[in-house]
Amino acid sequence: MPGHVFLLEGVPGTGKTTIATQFLIEGSHAGEKCLYITLSETDAELRAGAASHGWTIDDKITIFELVPPESILDPTHQQSLLYASDIELVETIKSIVDVFEKVKPRRVVLDSLSEIRLLAQSSLKYRRQLLALKHFFSRHAATVLLLDDRTADVSDKTVHSVVHGVIQLEELTPNYGAERRRVRISKYRGTRFRGGFHDMSIQTGGVVVFPRLRAFEHRTAFSRAQLSSGIEGLDALLGGGIEQGTSTLLLGPAGTGKSLFSLQFVKAALGRGEKAAMFVFDEELGLLFERARPLGYDLEEMRARGVLHIEQVDAAELTPGEFAHRVCTIVVEGGVSSVVIDSLNGYQAAMPDEASLVLHIHELLQYLNRQGANTFLTVAQHGLVGDMQAPVDLTYLADTVILLRYFEAVAHVRRAVSIIKKRAGPHEKTIREYRIAEGGLAIGPPLEQFVGVLSGVPTFVGNVNPSTTKSDRSVAHS
Repeated sequence: MPGHVFLLEGVPGTGKTTIATQFLIEGSHAGEKCLYITLSETDAELRAGAASHGWTIDDKITIFELVPPESILDPTHQQSLLYASDIELVETIKSIVDVFEKVKPRRVVLDSLSEIRLLAQSSLKYRRQLLALKHFFSRHAATVLLLDDRTADVSDKTVHSVVHGVIQLEELTPNYGAERRRVRISKYRGTRFRGGFHDMSIQTGGVVVFPRLRAFEHRTAFSRAQLSSGIEGLDALLGGGIEQGTSTLLLGPAGTGKSLFSLQFVKAALGRGEKAAMFVFDEELGLLFERARPLGYDLEEMRARGVLHIEQVDAAELTPGEFAHRVCTIVVEGGVSSVVIDSLNGYQAAMPDEASLVLHIHELLQYLNRQGANTFLTVAQHGLVGDMQAPVDLTYLADTVILLRYFEAVAHVRRAVSIIKKRAGPHEKTIREYRIAEGGLAIGPPLEQFVGVLSGVPTFVGNVNPSTTKSDRSVAHS
């Protein structure tokens, strides 16, 4: 909001100078005169920092170095408390006023308040000087950004009560991976704002903020049609298929084919003339391409045709907010109707806080559902057979849950699939065996002659005879 004073605070390294420079660069592009008053960095340092982002500080931006007078190096002056506290503070404020009246800028950055706070020495004198500067800038309708590195007492809210708005920057350092930065608006007089923390990153070209996703703000009209998976047996389990604008959770231990099931849904979507996107956390893309091709899923060819967006996500480098922003952008701008996140185990590594993970996933799924997109998430459970646990329970968030299991029968390890939840309509309650073979997935008839399949060690209760054993115990291609 123009004509007001704002506070931008954060410890060193959180991006204050970058944001401040970006603020003035935008003003310069709009034809406004801008002034950067620096008490800590030099003109050369500021220009070098701008150049690292590809910016040029033109003649519309004036950089004023407010440095202590050279006489402060004189030992006789250093011994004078009167000079160090009172005279230098008066000279500093006078210099700020003089350069402002000379440049007459529309945008001002004052970097940083910590120097003025040290010169003021007392909270009363500091507050009075800030109020005087605020009224001076307001009379000239200038928009001012005050920078504070919070090196003093962080509990001191003197500036917070004076300014029109407060922007707080934070940097988090995980045990492994890149640092995480986030921003929060804690005050903005007379204006509604999105509270809470929002992920941000410093990239070449400036600071990019990824606002916290709020699904209820977005809704797109679409027809909730039933969509086939492309496999008759799987559609039978699903009660005819999945409904458009729903989320599907593929749950099972490692190696059961969760990624393969998601690829089948992607293939079916492309067959309908739609576009799809895959965000792969756990597997190297080259290996995924080689593994999927013999099974009938040529991902490289799909990507070359422009119908499949696929990318590998580094959980150690990407913040959850940036990931959600990337997914939403692909869906809206790329016209994508099916999204695969493989897997949530990798996504969890980017956000160890389980409570935050659930909230992030909830908002992301709600957003994608409201856009009419189908979302497929894979979760690897711990263990192989018997009682297994997922690292995070998201079964209540997904609209459909497909459960994959290993089971042992006749000295062979086999695989079974079942639908344990489907919000959008009825589904088959049976358990079916499936095989991963050349050409993709093969879903067999219901395993009616076994009990205890989900335990991993079932009991065969059918009729054993030479004419039926083979067909009863093997999967039939559909």
